[in-house]
Amino acid sequence: MGRSYAAKGRKKKRKLHEAAASDAGPPAEEAEELPLPEEAGGEDKGKDEEAAAGEEEEEEHAAVEGLPIVPRPVDGKRRPGAIFVLERACLEVGKVGKTMQILNSDDHANYLRKQNRNPADYRPDIIHQALLAIFDSPLTKAGRLQAVYVRTEKGVLFEIKPHVRMPRTFKRFCGLMSQLLQKLSITAVGKREKLLNVVKNPVTRCLPVGARKIGLSFSAEKSVNLFDYVAKSSDDEPLVFVVGAMAHGKIDKEYTDDYIQICNYPLSAACCLNRICSALEQKWNIR
Repeated sequence: MGRSYAAKGRKKKRKLHEAAASDAGPPAEEAEELPLPEEAGGEDKGKDEEAAAGEEEEEEHAAVEGLPIVPRPVDGKRRPGAIFVLERACLEVGKVGKTMQILNSDDHANYLRKQNRNPADYRPDIIHQALLAIFDSPLTKAGRLQAVYVRTEKGVLFEIKPHVRMPRTFKRFCGLMSQLLQKLSITAVGKREKLLNVVKNPVTRCLPVGARKIGLSFSAEKSVNLFDYVAKSSDDEPLVFVVGAMAHGKIDKEYTDDYIQICNYPLSAACCLNRICSALEQKWNIR
């Protein structure tokens, strides 16, 4: 009588197992004790990749937080410059949803009405256009702009350095102003230099000694030709022009030395600043 099928199968499996054991080299335990250089190199490579990713995130964060600057003109001569003070700028931060934003009449009209406020008074686009008029002028590119000061309706005063590259789009500008009013300063990309900085009131403590402060308003009684007025001014005294950056109203003329009207029609802040820059460029032969 022959053997059963199960007995044959067990014997065959035992022979195959013995043959595999005899062909094997060192035991499995000894092989596991040896370090694997590939795995160690993989761990170091992973750490390097994580560190590089962290550096890239830091650089991206710095680029978002910082502000680009424009090259400064190299001129060894000491020449007079102009200072601008923009009064009553409508820059107010409000919590809309879960984020802090600069309030404006287009995007937050319903929010402002619920707060019993007039949406027409919230015009941050005016100060944006005014700053672009200053920083895009040949006067600034020639290095004759000394500083720009902005005071909001809430009385917050901040300084803008003359070599700042202002955001071109309104959305980015509002994001920059919101960050400034919350953190009180904005630094340059990759540097610690403060390009925008909140300073203490009044603005007169920031102005140079002996500066001539000129207020401009449509309601002023003294009407002048701006080009002749600027041409007759002395180069020994710095010129400070005070312009309103609000939709309606007047500027504070208490600290101004002269209060003038330059046009028979009301002008926007950007148009008024363009005229001032053009008059200064003609006086100092900037082409």
